[in-house]
Amino acid sequence: MSKILVCDDDREIVEAIDIYLTQEGYEVLKAYDGEEALKVLQSAKVDLLIIDVMMPRLDGIRATLKMREQNNMPIIILSAKSEDADKILGLNVGADDYVTKPFNPLELVARVKSQLRRYTQLGSTVSGESQAVYEVGGLSINDDLKEVTVDGEQVKLTPIEYNILLLLVKNQGKVFSIDQIYENIWNEDAIGVDNTVAVHIRHIREKIEINPKEPRYLKVVWGVGYKVEKL
Repeated sequence: MSKILVCDDDREIVEAIDIYLTQEGYEVLKAYDGEEALKVLQSAKVDLLIIDVMMPRLDGIRATLKMREQNNMPIIILSAKSEDADKILGLNVGADDYVTKPFNPLELVARVKSQLRRYTQLGSTVSGESQAVYEVGGLSINDDLKEVTVDGEQVKLTPIEYNILLLLVKNQGKVFSIDQIYENIWNEDAIGVDNTVAVHIRHIREKIEINPKEPRYLKVVWGVGYKVEKL
């Protein structure tokens, strides 16, 4: 049973989310500000976090920054603001997805399932001699072990980052538009998702490139999209 931590200073929202997630068979842990959420994470293994942005004591943005120092679990940001700047800020600090209030609880449940599915796939290992390994230059992805290395050094990616990089590396030289990347990874229609994909691409570059401003692997094709260069 997956454990999900729900953190929001609005107790009614926490209770509502609890009802829907419990019905789906998840175990729900609760916190009402960022500091409480951090304490829960110290004492329990959590598989996914849903956290509000605006909270007293420690807000969701600063809490997410702290959590990302030690934890790679999926994080879904809740925000009452729909402006792109707030969504980008959440993604910039390490969130995997965001849901804007007021939200449809069924949509939130669907996003939880999607993120957990990616996280489970990323954490799984396959035994046996045959391994699916994709390489380009000094970049290597072992898709059985879900490991990424650059020049022999292991790189830690979030599930979304891993899946984007795997898509591009498996299709070296092929240019994917932003919409194509989003639809392949999120499995939903791409509507106004330019910034969402761009933020994750920037994070990947920061982790795999020596100089992210002059990338060796993950290239932009201006006006078209992104590709991993054949080397």
